[in-house]
Amino acid sequence: MSLKNKLMKEMHTEIPMKATSKVSIVGAGQVGMSCAISILQQHITDELALVDRLAEKLKGEALDLSQGSLFLKSKISADTDFLVTADSKVCVICCGVRQAVGEVKRRQLQKNIATFKEIIPQLVKHSPNAVLLIVTIPVDTMTYVAWKLSGFPKHRVIGIGTDLDTARFRFLLGAKLKINPIGVHAYIIGEQGDESVPVWSSANVAGINLEQLDEKLSNEQGEQIHRKVIESTHDVIKLKGYTSWAIGLSVANIVNAILKNIRSIHLVSVNAKDEHNITSDVFLSLPCVLGITGVCGILKQPLKEKEEKKLKNNVENLLRVQQETSL
Repeated sequence: MSLKNKLMKEMHTEIPMKATSKVSIVGAGQVGMSCAISILQQHITDELALVDRLAEKLKGEALDLSQGSLFLKSKISADTDFLVTADSKVCVICCGVRQAVGEVKRRQLQKNIATFKEIIPQLVKHSPNAVLLIVTIPVDTMTYVAWKLSGFPKHRVIGIGTDLDTARFRFLLGAKLKINPIGVHAYIIGEQGDESVPVWSSANVAGINLEQLDEKLSNEQGEQIHRKVIESTHDVIKLKGYTSWAIGLSVANIVNAILKNIRSIHLVSVNAKDEHNITSDVFLSLPCVLGITGVCGILKQPLKEKEEKKLKNNVENLLRVQQETSL
């Protein structure tokens, strides 16, 4: 009698265990693995699947994680075949090429679009009811590409957007005001990157608008803080070569909100048509309520004229890039 039969001799039938909160990550590079370890350590999912075209790298990452499975509560699987992602609740897409020195952004974008044309149909085939979470840059345009290629309803295709930018914004404001950032409520919306829009008009601490605090922030100080948010990624890349941990933590927080139907607010890249007088299908970051179906709602955030103008410029920029994509 085998050891398995000895241990289970009183069992008459074996019932296959099916994951109820499966998450798949496409791309086992630094960002993908940061997302993986953040999700695993927070016990967000009962099964994590990894996919990458580099078989040896993928095998090594999976083996490394599996050897620490005693400390985790999730099944870990990995393969170059997208079948491993079957029945995922959330698919996190981190794969893509970095912009080479001297390479124009349009060329990088076209390379990433070509990659998405390969992987998105595979994810749709094996997990037709999943929520797609895009991390690949440029995130707003790539989220639009994923939406077009997948044919999914817009509430099930989102990008990481300015969620991390908003976290950095609150951290810097908290440091300036000498207040824990958990008590700071401030958001960055619009196009992720240099042209993002800080919403100063509603920034507050415990409901007190920043303009009413004794320690006011001058316009110059505010611009400096926003500039630090924008430069944060470049600073990390300059120092360590790439960004990973903060992105992974942000992704884990978003995935947790979806799988557990928390309905918390996140600044994710979403189809913004009909929001703020936007009449086209364009993806950019707005405060969204996230739950089991993906985006459950978008908050109607009041903006001042200057903020509305910046957001409009974002829309025009993104639409121009979208029109240049070849799908």
